[in-house]
Amino acid sequence: MTEPSRPSVRRPSRLATGLRRAVVGLTTLGLGAGLVLVGADAASAKPKHDHGAPGPASIALPIGFQPEGIAVKGTKVYSGSRATGDIYVADLRTGNGRVLSKGPGTPSLGLKVDGRRLWVAGGAAGDARVLDTRTGKVLASITLAQDVSTEKPSFVNDEVLAGRYVWFTDSVRPQLYRVDRRHPRRVTTVDLTGDWKQTAGTNANGIVRTPDGTALLVVKSDTGQLFRVDPRTGVATVVDLGGYALTAGDGLLLKGRTLYAVQNRLDKIAVVVLNQAGTRGELRRTITSPAFDVPSTVARAGKYLYLPNARFTATGEPATLAYSINRVKA
Repeated sequence: MTEPSRPSVRRPSRLATGLRRAVVGLTTLGLGAGLVLVGADAASAKPKHDHGAPGPASIALPIGFQPEGIAVKGTKVYSGSRATGDIYVADLRTGNGRVLSKGPGTPSLGLKVDGRRLWVAGGAAGDARVLDTRTGKVLASITLAQDVSTEKPSFVNDEVLAGRYVWFTDSVRPQLYRVDRRHPRRVTTVDLTGDWKQTAGTNANGIVRTPDGTALLVVKSDTGQLFRVDPRTGVATVVDLGGYALTAGDGLLLKGRTLYAVQNRLDKIAVVVLNQAGTRGELRRTITSPAFDVPSTVARAGKYLYLPNARFTATGEPATLAYSINRVKA
């Protein structure tokens, strides 16, 4: 918006100046953290800021980007497109961004930053990629699921860095994939057993380590169950959440003993406090925001959580929709 030209003769009175400052102050306070950028001009819109918080509260992604995964390293935020596999990187301080790496035409889902490398879950392609975070160059392409076809589908959805290995979930196969971080093409398939019952819906999704680091936690999206998985055997045990179900559970984030679980189609984050072993947990609160439009995954920087709006339920052609990454307080 162009500012009105200043009068050449009359100066504004103290009262007018005071009123103007009051209006600006009220407008700033009204912005808040929950802003969703919609419409065809969202990608070129100026980023909006939280009052008193650094950087934009909402970062516009390219029109039609269709984000799913997210990762944060320092002041950089990365998101992947489930449509093309493109990787987008933006600055948390300014909201300015660019396509870091052009995708292979298959999805880029869960993301994790590992030093100067970015691990990317490949969705229906049944694979993963490792990218250079500075140049976007593909450092390694990794086949995870074997014999992927319409009769034997795969959906590599998310991953977690755990010591020497990276663990990937598969939402349509009852198994995890263990990849050696130093030798990415060394892949081991671990079958999920024990309490795990594979169903026809979206099964294994978000994954983190237990607070004590001895096991893995995997959310099963269709039933809302959280499982503790022994990484040596694949034996899965249901975590006691006191009756709470993580229905539509998607991305997971662990901070100390606090688990942030995104419930995508419910437009909220469940905040669960776990015991050290990850066998029990208690829901403490949920986080919601007017900015949420089916958030999928979550990353953290300082006191804030960042989530991409996947907009699975939005009307209209996905290739023409606006998408954004939005910030809430942790």
